[in-house]
Amino acid sequence: MITDDLTNFVYVSALLEKKHPVFFNNLISEFRLSNVTSDVLPDTRDIWAVDYMPIQLSKNRFISFTYRPDYLINFKTYQNRITDADLVCSKIAISAEKSDILIDGGNVIKGKSFVIMTNKIFIENSQYSEKLLLKMLEEMFEVKVIIIPAFPKEYTGHADGLVRYFSEDTVLINNFSKETKQEHVEFAVNLRKVLRNAGLNYREVPYQPDYSKSSDAIGLYLNYLHMKDFVLVPTFGIQSDDNAVKHFEELFKGSDVRFIRAEDIARNGGVLNCITWNILK
Repeated sequence: MITDDLTNFVYVSALLEKKHPVFFNNLISEFRLSNVTSDVLPDTRDIWAVDYMPIQLSKNRFISFTYRPDYLINFKTYQNRITDADLVCSKIAISAEKSDILIDGGNVIKGKSFVIMTNKIFIENSQYSEKLLLKMLEEMFEVKVIIIPAFPKEYTGHADGLVRYFSEDTVLINNFSKETKQEHVEFAVNLRKVLRNAGLNYREVPYQPDYSKSSDAIGLYLNYLHMKDFVLVPTFGIQSDDNAVKHFEELFKGSDVRFIRAEDIARNGGVLNCITWNILK
């Protein structure tokens, strides 16, 4: 399994420059300052590249899952935002195996010996029993699949705002210690329990969400970009930024850790892991 910390090339949607030009230019500047090789994905229909692009299992093996998220397909006005990953891959000379399983890439957290996904995967693929679906996924990924609860009322059901791979036996999660809403407290308890039962340790990172805005990802530092020897963390111009900067610099000591203001894209529901597709070339 190609984990983020092994990747050396990053793509973003060509639409990112059009929709968020200031942020795009700042992002490319960060890449250049850190000698990160990048390019744009042509013929995309939204900026959330990780969701529709294939999952890389090894240097020359990719699996392209079916991208038909219910939060787009169920609304006629959003259906034109569904990117044809086959078309994009053909333009960048990537050949991928095909699967009819419905998966968003934002719901796939790759570890060296495991993949973490939320239970949204069962809702999206209800034609299969949970047992059969897990078996199919583990055969394709060739690693253990760990199912965590989806965050309450979060419409995408993605895992990349909840947990990230850190090392072979450790993941990063949000610090939910300031949560007061009962369903959020219960979620945090259940998430930690699932991770412990799977034999994983966890470390917590700063987290300052604004739940009054349902599609807002401001305060979600966990949605960072991680590549080989390079970590790019979002900041948002809020009180917890300073703590996040100190925390990530310590967490990834020895890597090139940089920070970028990202409230422009975060207001649309995603941050750095969402807008990037980083692979090993």
